[in-house]
Amino acid sequence: MKVLELLDELKDIIDTSTGFPLTGKVLIDAEEVLEIVNEIRLELPAEIQQAQWIKDERQRILDEAKKEYDNVLKEARLQAEALIENDDIMLKSKARADEILRLAEATSKNLKMGTFDYIDSILFNFQEKMDKLNSVYFEEMFGNLQRTFDQVNGTLSANRNEVKELIYKTQNENGND
Repeated sequence: MKVLELLDELKDIIDTSTGFPLTGKVLIDAEEVLEIVNEIRLELPAEIQQAQWIKDERQRILDEAKKEYDNVLKEARLQAEALIENDDIMLKSKARADEILRLAEATSKNLKMGTFDYIDSILFNFQEKMDKLNSVYFEEMFGNLQRTFDQVNGTLSANRNEVKELIYKTQNENGND
């Protein structure tokens, strides 16, 4: 995948950059690294863009539910005011208004719960996809980085052992003269 190639390119830049002695730090070309980072951003899977859509969709659904709740509530109040003129009608209208209000609240609660369940399932799926991406890309990248460090340490150890052997041979030659 293109993202892994770009990450390898970043690694190569770091590996081939001029180092500062005894600090472990290197000098890199910021523009080159930023260009690669921007390419990585362009290559990231569509799931990240989907998260924004989910957020927008959630807000749209909540706004619709609130609008419907407000309309039902407004309708209940209008009906209640129209029926207040007569005592008998007033009692019936109050009961009806209460029933409409209860139904509106129940409908609103059901809409909210359905919305939350829907959003939770989308977020759960997105979270699973992100976990898979993490295990595929980052674990492999860190494994490759660890192997590189192990190889460098092995090479350094072998070089030090070779120098120690040369020191030993040189000391023995001077003792034999």
